Amino acid sequence: MPLSTARLTTDHPDRRLARLVEELKPDARLTGPGRGAVTLPGGTCTVLSAGKELLLIAAAADADGLAGVQDEITRHLQEPVVWDEPVSGHQVEPLSPIIEDYLLAHCTPADDLLRELAATTRELTGRSAGMQISADEGALLGMLVRLAGARQAIEVGVFTGYSSLCIARALPDDGRLIACDVSTEWTSIARPFWERAGVADRIDLRIGPAIGTLRALPAEPAFDFAFVDADKPGYPAYYEEIVPRLRPGGLLVLDNVFLGGQVFDPGCQGEGAVAMRRVNDAIARDDRLDCVMLPVRDGVTIARKR
Repeated sequence: MPLSTARLTTDHPDRRLARLVEELKPDARLTGPGRGAVTLPGGTCTVLSAGKELLLIAAAADADGLAGVQDEITRHLQEPVVWDEPVSGHQVEPLSPIIEDYLLAHCTPADDLLRELAATTRELTGRSAGMQISADEGALLGMLVRLAGARQAIEVGVFTGYSSLCIARALPDDGRLIACDVSTEWTSIARPFWERAGVADRIDLRIGPAIGTLRALPAEPAFDFAFVDADKPGYPAYYEEIVPRLRPGGLLVLDNVFLGGQVFDPGCQGEGAVAMRRVNDAIARDDRLDCVMLPVRDGVTIARKR
């Protein structure tokens, strides 16, 4: 349970933040307006100035480390701090059902074909249907493709083709989507829907490990749009191969960047969580890109190549 928060009421939160950072140097620094980061041997604490309070977010790999962070922060604040009960990353809910319902009610709805594809996926894939993107995320993909004026797109992770369909429909008639996946079983569900939508000729499905497909492509920039929604340990490698192949102004979109809350939790050290933190950090530091991470579903990062 290595995550815990606390709120401290104060008339001058910015001053308290600045003083705390000064006292904890070199282990603390200001990372932006009203935001500080403290890195201690046992864990970290993010300190946010908001209204008339400081919001404290402590994180550590284990309970002992978390307690050490809490004690150190409390000691420097020099007043009692009431920390919430620790939680794990799996318990962090970025999108409540109330907000989710409201978003879907105020988004361009999926048409009959997309709804049928979603229903077919649920029927034929069982629990694996959770890998399919939601209707609002599909609408977002189509909008981004159109806003970017994309003609050449690539997708890593097809599943039953919902995202492919959204992307391909948004491309012009002479546009092309290279769709990478390892499963003929899942993609066989996709093909009839691509045909019925009249976009099958725009989709070049390539079956096999996506990293091999990417590395076999010409090295020069050729793509206007890329979407990654595949095996999470592979994300860092996919990102490294795709960015050089994006044209200036091209968009890279990554799904599941929260990984069910695991990225927030230092106690989650599985291969997928470690890889996702790595790629999230790399994109934020990459001077080739401008990026924004959005709390859409399980987290979506949109990066534009400079």
